[in-house]
Amino acid sequence: MKFGILINEGPYQHQASDSAYLFAKAAIDKGHEVFRVFFYHDGVQNATCLSSPPQDDRNITALWSELAKEHNVDLVVCVAAALRRGILDENEAKRNGKDAHNLADGFRISGLGQLIEAGIQSDRLMVFGD
Repeated sequence: MKFGILINEGPYQHQASDSAYLFAKAAIDKGHEVFRVFFYHDGVQNATCLSSPPQDDRNITALWSELAKEHNVDLVVCVAAALRRGILDENEAKRNGKDAHNLADGFRISGLGQLIEAGIQSDRLMVFGD
């Protein structure tokens, strides 16, 4: 089965990110495909490389980056939600006159069309968070 995943909550305010990650990992381990993970609303906070959780806490951003690298999972961050929350890739930083960017490895910024495509291309679109 091919899954699309939508995450609407940040990594440390809600269980949604952890649940989505564990679901994606379990699905892949069982031989299913994760077509795309789309980060929307506060979910874009999962994509910042600037978070530094304590060593004894999980680093959900690093876990997503590792999953993307190991299993070629497409991690897409909504551009409008990201810009509102200060999440920028190199291109968006230049376009908006900022001198830094903070999008973590394995993530990319794009628009809502990528969410629509995930819904069309996937057998199921799983939503985590409000």
